[in-house]
Amino acid sequence: MRTLALDVGSKTIGLAISDEDGIIANALCTLARRGHADDARDIAARVRERAVRRVVVGLPLELDGREGRRARAVHAFVAALRTELDAAVDVATWDERFSTAAAERTLLEADLSRSKRKQHVDAVAAQFILQGWLDAQARRAEPGGTA
Repeated sequence: MRTLALDVGSKTIGLAISDEDGIIANALCTLARRGHADDARDIAARVRERAVRRVVVGLPLELDGREGRRARAVHAFVAALRTELDAAVDVATWDERFSTAAAERTLLEADLSRSKRKQHVDAVAAQFILQGWLDAQARRAEPGGTA
């Protein structure tokens, strides 16, 4: 089952998608934000086009785990997204703390220029979000698993 992950920022949304088996996450693209309703319609169209059955949205929690202003904005976007998606598409949130920092480290290690890093960081952050979520689901599916 294919899963799409979103790293929702104030200016862009990074997208990543899983393979059909739900094992490996791949960075997909970065979209410029146009507002909750327009962004939700765009994401819903991509979900239909790629036969996605789950959407995982990174939730930007504070370092202490509380939900702040940014997390509330993501919840508002998730509400808009749910109205655009077919009821059969599951939408979940996932703690995204440190995903952008991990993405930036990965792109630095790949020796990309500053402008190339800026173009790809949100999609790679979405990839980190999705891979963490996929790995947790796999651990839960193992006998005795508790992720």
